[in-house]
Amino acid sequence: MIKLHKGKTYVINNERIGKINEKVDITPNEATKNTMTYGILKRHNTSGDMKNLQLRFDSMGVYDNTYVGILQTAIASGLKRFPMPCVFTNCHNCLGAVGGTINADVHKYALTACQKYGGIYVPPHQAVIHQYMREMIVESGGMSIVSDSHTRYGTQGSLSIGEGGPELVKQMIGQGYALSYPKVIAVFFKGKPKPYVGPMDVALNIIKMVFKNGFVKNKVLEFVGPGVEKLSMDFRNGIDTMTTESACLSSIWTTDEKVQEYFNIHGRPEAYKKINPGNVALYDGVIEVDLDKIAPSIALPFHPSNVYAIDDVIENSNEIFAEVEKKARRVFENNNIKFDLMDKITKNGVKVDQGVVAGCCSGSFENIYLMSKIAESSPRRLGDFGLNIYPASQPIMYQLNKLGILNSLIEKGARIKTAFCGPCFGAGDTPGNNDFSIRHTTRNFPNREGSNPAAGQIASVALMDARSIAATAFNGGILTSARNSQLNVEIPKYEFSDKIYKNVVYNGFGNPKPKVEMIYGPDIKDWPRMETLTDNLLLKVASVIRDEVTTTDELIPS
Repeated sequence: MIKLHKGKTYVINNERIGKINEKVDITPNEATKNTMTYGILKRHNTSGDMKNLQLRFDSMGVYDNTYVGILQTAIASGLKRFPMPCVFTNCHNCLGAVGGTINADVHKYALTACQKYGGIYVPPHQAVIHQYMREMIVESGGMSIVSDSHTRYGTQGSLSIGEGGPELVKQMIGQGYALSYPKVIAVFFKGKPKPYVGPMDVALNIIKMVFKNGFVKNKVLEFVGPGVEKLSMDFRNGIDTMTTESACLSSIWTTDEKVQEYFNIHGRPEAYKKINPGNVALYDGVIEVDLDKIAPSIALPFHPSNVYAIDDVIENSNEIFAEVEKKARRVFENNNIKFDLMDKITKNGVKVDQGVVAGCCSGSFENIYLMSKIAESSPRRLGDFGLNIYPASQPIMYQLNKLGILNSLIEKGARIKTAFCGPCFGAGDTPGNNDFSIRHTTRNFPNREGSNPAAGQIASVALMDARSIAATAFNGGILTSARNSQLNVEIPKYEFSDKIYKNVVYNGFGNPKPKVEMIYGPDIKDWPRMETLTDNLLLKVASVIRDEVTTTDELIPS
């Protein structure tokens, strides 16, 4: 199914894998330069040294959980105008706040900043940040930097990076991005997935193979091979977003007619470029994936690498759940938490309490269309099973609605919601204490779903593909693989309505209005004037965390 080729390995003519001792008509040094990564990094490097890069990006993006601090820092650092298209989306902080930040004040602050400095403002519920960047901003051969971990636009041919706020500030004020030249790993696809297998199934199995051994850590993944052309754009996007969970730095895919069609559909034909590795490209390793052999899969609590075939979990649930509980006791050893997954095993099978399909990796036209086909073929009603579906953008929702797909799902009992990243980080559809939730979202870290360990709360979150989530939902909430679902159907061509964004998005790039007065909420203020730093600083380290869960998930459970 998946084989790791360690050490220097060739990909030849984008068709086969070659060993390092194979005779080729090119030197290893030149073959290294034949990767897609090398070409893109060279075009964006300003240092003149390909070992120590100083990169300039083509576009950037920030969102409402991060952009206030980023803007405050950029303004204090001398921001005059955005030097490249800079997108401000409002896809995280969209819920009504109680006793805290008034979200609309944050949004007004960003809108007036976009007017003043020449930014692009996307109002709440219009699009999650990565979907808007794919649809309207990134280009083949380009690079984008966004203040989010899951910044991956490799399927459009863009080598993009998710970063922390200070690096976004540096780009806003015209500074470079320092990077040592990364190692590059090829992901060589061959074959074609079964109709009941989705992008999350493929992504989870790759993560299972490479996360714990660090095979791709801080490296760039290049998706190549004859299997790529067998995948739709929505399928590719779903895999690409999840590469973050492999611990890689970024990703890039070969581009083809389907990518060209994607840009044409979204009214940006000039953004397409053909990108392929050279005839003989040398990589630091290869992940060989036989798509034919991927099965519907599930990542059990509490990491995307804790992967099993769904059918194996159904058959061996007692043994597998006991192992998960054993690991969980170590995770929660300092909390007064009773974690119990075994009680989900019933005489009818494994009982699931909730399903969520949301965000940049799953709220696609294709995923939701196929969910509706599973719903239509099932005589079962949802009952008390909560199935929550978030299209990734209003244009996707519009097209699904136009075709009657949303009505079909609503009639079956699904809850359709607007574009929002909330379930990915615990700000929406938080399950009940000791509930078992299956999700096509990015992460299933402890308490990331919104529970509070200090209050003794915990829920089990497993990652699954939207197809198997729908199969489970319409099987009475009993864990079910999509294997027996009739999904060999023709998916209608997606039509994009540009009017939706034209009517609400403010695009001020290239036209800053310095006289605009920014609107500040009561808890938003510019930085005070800073004193010059002294030669020495005394700092106190508050926390050191050594486990594999990164970002804020251990520091401030959502």
